[in-house]
Amino acid sequence: MAEEIVRGMRSAAEGALHKLMKENKDVYFVTADMGLQFPDIMAELPDQVIDVGIAEQNMITIAAGLAYSGKICFTSTIATFASLRVAEQIRTDCGYPSMNVNMFGQGRGLAYGFLGATHHAPEDIAVLRGMANVSIVLPADAVTTEKMVVAASKYEGPVYLGMPRGDEPVLYNDDSDIEIGRAMTLTEGNDVTIIACGPMVHLSLAAAKALKKEGIKARVIDMHTIKPLDEHAVRRAAEETGAIVTVEDHNVLGGLGGAVAEVVVESTPVPMKRVGIPDCYCAIGQFEELMEKYNMSTPYIIAAAKEVVKRKK
Repeated sequence: MAEEIVRGMRSAAEGALHKLMKENKDVYFVTADMGLQFPDIMAELPDQVIDVGIAEQNMITIAAGLAYSGKICFTSTIATFASLRVAEQIRTDCGYPSMNVNMFGQGRGLAYGFLGATHHAPEDIAVLRGMANVSIVLPADAVTTEKMVVAASKYEGPVYLGMPRGDEPVLYNDDSDIEIGRAMTLTEGNDVTIIACGPMVHLSLAAAKALKKEGIKARVIDMHTIKPLDEHAVRRAAEETGAIVTVEDHNVLGGLGGAVAEVVVESTPVPMKRVGIPDCYCAIGQFEELMEKYNMSTPYIIAAAKEVVKRKK
């Protein structure tokens, strides 16, 4: 069995952005005192970097102004600040005029588990999904991250790129055809579909592998783009497998599960179960511990899949 390869998504993001900035002097990086996460860019391309200090709202407004002047901008801060603290600036300065401002939300979901509820970001998707013109991308691995940085630089309107903190298993290769708005089917199956995003994708693949041993064939879809959602992939999954489980590192309200449910209920109602963060302020702990505490680890994904399959009958 081949050894699992893991790569850091933050370093992948920096590498892709660094390359873009070297190739195009109109690509700018605006950060709110988070330059240490992008050391090569800070050291080598200072003329294309603006560090506003701990002033996230200014970061977004400055980036929007640069974009209005024809520049391509990327911003970076911790996900809870990148979505909540700057919500009005994203809506009014970026979304309303549809500016090319691409926002890294670092350590989203429960990635900053040990820092407690003030640094958890379980509601970033819900906050941003209701804003017109704002796209939301949650890559599952380093390869997707690199490709999405390039895609976002060319995409119309603001893009939120939410990422975990640590290393994640590599699921794709450099030749994979990945684009904003098109889901990726990682395993085929006709008994149930597991739709996941971000770091929950590899947990869902592990669940599908275990389910296969029990005779349940699960389709696993990497829904890396929450908005615009690949509605065709959702409808096809509902029609062909008859049951859906969504898996996300986000509040069960307003995130991937809600977006998928909206499509399902309006087109092909089937049994469905959402696996995610309960509607609460979560405890302090390591990411893996919190996944277990809040019933989000692989065994709970397996149980959810079995439940919806049973409800089909």
